[in-house]
Amino acid sequence: MLKIINYTKTYGDKKAVNDLSLHIAPGEIYGFIGHNGAGKTTTLKAIAGILQFDEGDILVDGESVKKNPLVCKSKIAYIPDNPDLYEFMSGIKYLNFIADIFGVDADKRQERIRKYADLFEITGDLAQPISAYSHGMKQKLAIVSAWVHEPKLIIMDEPFVGLDPKASHLLKGMMREFCDNGGAIFFSTHVLEVAEKLCDKVAIIKKGELIKAGTMDEVKGDTSLEEVFLELEEAK
Repeated sequence: MLKIINYTKTYGDKKAVNDLSLHIAPGEIYGFIGHNGAGKTTTLKAIAGILQFDEGDILVDGESVKKNPLVCKSKIAYIPDNPDLYEFMSGIKYLNFIADIFGVDADKRQERIRKYADLFEITGDLAQPISAYSHGMKQKLAIVSAWVHEPKLIIMDEPFVGLDPKASHLLKGMMREFCDNGGAIFFSTHVLEVAEKLCDKVAIIKKGELIKAGTMDEVKGDTSLEEVFLELEEAK
């Protein structure tokens, strides 16, 4: 579903990400772990078509982000760490706007909006302007908007930040269901306990370099993901 092939992104003389290669298959929840500034957000933005990059390629469902960006974007939902939504819109207008962009018909959008807005208990707030929403409500709205158009790949940057425990639990269930139905998810997180329980595979990046990747058992062995991460972070 997602292939990152020798991806390199440079800012001036600094390589933010260097020669990164990963493969996320349909059905997989793939965690992306690293300290602040390691290159996680840079990579996710490149996949989403927001950032251009210098070397390599990124394929979404077999299509190149470089050569066919609109085709790739039609298959992706991207949720940034700080949802930058159109605050002059109401919640329902924003969801309909997203559904319009992705060509979701009226019946399907109504069904999906009702389902996920009810799950996150924001149905009663959809008539309000987004400018009146808390950070957590904006995060929930962004999640609903991602699921409304049924993408093949969901990219998320720190999706659990700002969510209350109930909403976090709901999101984890939605992520598993989405991948069990053939989708794929690639997301960054600092919450290592969540990653360990939720992810099928995980990649650890340090200063733009991939230092370990594989199934959760391959990466952590008999120890915890937190211990492996701290050990790798401290290694010279």
